[in-house]
Formats: sequence, structure tokens, C-alpha cells
Amino acid sequence: MTKADSSLRLSVQTLAESGAPLAGQVSLQKMERLAPETMGLQADSMLDWKVRGELRPGADGSSDIWMHLEAGATVPLCCQRCMAEVDFPIALERWYRFVASEDIALAEDDGAEEDLLVLEPQLDLLALLEDELLMALPVVPMHECCPGQLEPVAGQNEPDELEQRDGKRPNPFAVLAQLKKR
Repeated sequence: MTKADSSLRLSVQTLAESGAPLAGQVSLQKMERLAPETMGLQADSMLDWKVRGELRPGADGSSDIWMHLEAGATVPLCCQRCMAEVDFPIALERWYRFVASEDIALAEDDGAEEDLLVLEPQLDLLALLEDELLMALPVVPMHECCPGQLEPVAGQNEPDELEQRDGKRPNPFAVLAQLKKR
């Protein structure tokens, strides 16, 4: 089943009871908090997503609601080395367990491997996707090898004449010592 990106609100309870996956695409331009972190989002910049809910036996004998989220997109960021655009691929895969209140979520958070969310009648999937994308962005985005980066000039890494002549590199502080004598 697919869901149009115009309405990304869903009942997690219904999703878990059905067990059927739900998938779709959403334009990255709809993510207002993500936009300032990028080099500009094009109309065709899309996030593919897929969610699946399930009911699992809980510790107290009742069923716990779980949701698995997978999402992927390529986000245009600013390379902090060359200041050019770098396309950063993001692939997300998360499990969420839904609890009745914020107090329960806080109490169980430290011992849980999964993320805990408070169960609401309608989950704002767009906001959740945007939160996950923002947390997945690198602190310092960079190209592996910046375009236009100068290659070493032939001979640049070879020993200079002075080093070849007496077998050791000149002391860079020797020039300072000469200045001090004046």
C-alpha cells in the first residue's frame, strides 16, 4: 500500500494491527527545518520511505505497538572544505516502540535499544522523517575528494636541493635565528 505525501498522518495502532507495510515518497521541499541545512532543494529531491507496524507481547502481558521505518534520500549539502555542493546519501532504518505516556518513555529510555515514542491517535510521519534526516546529517559535510582540488605538482613531494646536497632538511627556525642576530 502506498500513501500520498499530502497526508502523512497515520494511525500506528491500525498500522500495527494490519501488519501491512505502507510506502511512499515525499518531496524534501516539504521539510521546512531541513531546507536551511542544504544547498537548496530541487522539486525532484525525494525521500523514499516505508513503514511497517506490528504487535509484540509486552512485559505486562498486553501487546506493545512497534513500528519499523526505512527511508532514503540524497541531500545536497555544502562541503566545508571547498564550499561546493556535495550530495550526501542518507539511509535510515529504525525501530520504534510506542508507550502510553512521556513519563513511561523517559523511565524506559535508558534500557531500551529501540526509540520510544508516545502513542498518539495520529502520528505525524512527515515530522518524524524530518527529525530522523536532521539527526543523520553530518556535522561537517565534505567531499571524499573535492572537485577541482589540485593534484600534487610533479616533483613537489621530492626532496629539495638542500636536502639532496647534505642529506638533511634545513631547519625552518634557522631563518628566525638569523633575524634575531640582527
